[in-house]
Amino acid sequence: MAQQFAQQQHRSVEPQSQIQEDTQKAARSQEQEDALDAVLDDISSTLETDAETYVSSFVQKGGE
Repeated sequence: MAQQFAQQQHRSVEPQSQIQEDTQKAARSQEQEDALDAVLDDISSTLETDAETYVSSFVQKGGE
């Protein structure tokens, strides 16, 4: 029982370097998420523009 308590106590206290590492990981994760959002926004706007052009190319003009 004493060993379990010691292990649990050890896990709950994080060294400063671990906290800094976790903070850096969170920052990198946020940067990657922002970059992915930007790419998806570009793709979405491109699809919207190209979809209109694509569909309009199938519109029949008089006599076709």
